[in-house]
Amino acid sequence: MKKFSVLYSAVCIAAGIAAAPAIAQAKPILIGVPTSMQLQVGRDTQDAIKMAIDDINGKGGVLGRKLEMVVADETENPETGISAIKKLTADEKVDVLIGGYTSGVTLAQLPHISAAKTIYLGVGAASPSITAKVKQDYENYKYIFRVGPIHAGNQARQVTGFISGFVKGELGISKIAIVGESAKWVQDLVPLLKKGATEAGADVRMTEFFDTQTSDFSPLLAKVKDSGAQYLVVILSHASSDIFAKQWHDARFPIPYGGIDVKSMDGDFCERVGGKSIGELAANFAVRAPLTPKTIPFFDEFKKRTNRSPVYTAFGANDAVYIYAQAVERAKSTAPNAVIKELEKTSYVGIPGTIEFDEMHDVKPGGKGPNFLFVQWQDKCKREVIYPKAQRTAAFMTPAWIKK
Repeated sequence: MKKFSVLYSAVCIAAGIAAAPAIAQAKPILIGVPTSMQLQVGRDTQDAIKMAIDDINGKGGVLGRKLEMVVADETENPETGISAIKKLTADEKVDVLIGGYTSGVTLAQLPHISAAKTIYLGVGAASPSITAKVKQDYENYKYIFRVGPIHAGNQARQVTGFISGFVKGELGISKIAIVGESAKWVQDLVPLLKKGATEAGADVRMTEFFDTQTSDFSPLLAKVKDSGAQYLVVILSHASSDIFAKQWHDARFPIPYGGIDVKSMDGDFCERVGGKSIGELAANFAVRAPLTPKTIPFFDEFKKRTNRSPVYTAFGANDAVYIYAQAVERAKSTAPNAVIKELEKTSYVGIPGTIEFDEMHDVKPGGKGPNFLFVQWQDKCKREVIYPKAQRTAAFMTPAWIKK
């Protein structure tokens, strides 16, 4: 009996020794990252995902497996975006996709994501049409989730609240103009914004779209001035933001402006345009403020690692890794159908707020969810929260050349 016991123990020890390398060498869980690699939104997406991966791997990984990141450049071109998805799903065989930026690119990618039966956690594109696919054809598009940003319709509602509560309610201005780029998500947003602003009592003097390659805004600014508007609401997301800020400043344009300006979310935007954005109000989903217990620690660690302030894609990207990892842990599997069921139950306290998904797999806004903060560039290129009032960190500053 003793001989058998010794033999049994030896077999167990040998089995344990053999199993240890097997666990260490378990196939990694691959996170595919389709993003615009040359833009800050893309760089921040990658760096934020790497932060989460390092943290999770340092704690033992997920189901005993390490996480690894594989990146593909989708640029801002639909065809390149489709190629990126095919590379990640067919060639790299990733377990999940986390990324995205331009709505037109993401919409072109959706059929290919569906065909690959790979979970996609979007962190950049805002068109409501993206997640509408989930409700229209759940079986084919159940793989699609949006962790951020809140979609264009919800953004329109929150900009409406800014117009009603701050522009009209505090500045006493009711005459406004709305201008935006000819991009899919902007075209979704502007009609809703005009309707909401009008219902809130604003006098919308004009709405106009302009080409994303515009380099001379003087004709547009002249039309805004001639309309009689006293506040200019902008919806910008591409390269024109820098040019717009410079020309607004250099022309000493007599009307303040603000709204959604994605490039103005960049931490270095004000310095990049030589301080010429001072006075602009731009919507942000998070700044270094105690929005949740994760906000300030994330901003500080990101700055320590990259020497940059993160933009909005970083918030969603970092949160998405944890949301996926927790869903896999609950499902005890990386099988898409099992993980989807767990993702649908998500209630995760993230960087900009609590992330929960609606029936279209879209992030819920309002309450404790992600919401807009309207932040003004002020003296020395410092950012201050102006609206909502509950989060205000400084008083609104009127640019020196504009009559109060």
